[in-house]
Amino acid sequence: MTEIVQFTARTLVTDKPVPFGAMIVETKTGKLLLKGLNAVAKENDPSSHAEVRTIRMACKKLKSPSLRGYTMYSTCEPCPMCMANLLWAGIDRIVYGATIDDANRHCRQIHIPATEVAERSDMTCEVVGPVERDLAYTLFTHPNMLRAFKAWGNASRSKHVSDNGKRAIA
Repeated sequence: MTEIVQFTARTLVTDKPVPFGAMIVETKTGKLLLKGLNAVAKENDPSSHAEVRTIRMACKKLKSPSLRGYTMYSTCEPCPMCMANLLWAGIDRIVYGATIDDANRHCRQIHIPATEVAERSDMTCEVVGPVERDLAYTLFTHPNMLRAFKAWGNASRSKHVSDNGKRAIA
């Protein structure tokens, strides 16, 4: 987790910081396949989450739609879109740092845990996390990232979020 947090933290000193990074390693050996970052703003593509981009790059690199035998490490719990992509790719395991609720303190989220997406599928992927949660959450609280969140317009959402992270009726 430390490696992907450090990789992602490099964006915090740029004009387009992101707190979301992912890396894929061989499950048995831990050998790095590749790392990727969120590029939603850069690519003007709402599906360019770190996990999805990293899976796309890995499948191209391996020339296969299957990532069986690989584990992903992500700075944040995968959203339902990313978790579904992990399942379709056949990744063995996802290990994440910050939680969806942590991310929701700063930006919009879909409040369906990665474990629930996995449990409701007939495909398998072990979900492990949060791991090194405090370390991963530092990506969200860096001053440059906080400014970026404000610029994204997510800092002051009109709907309120209750203590458990679910949207309250306004």
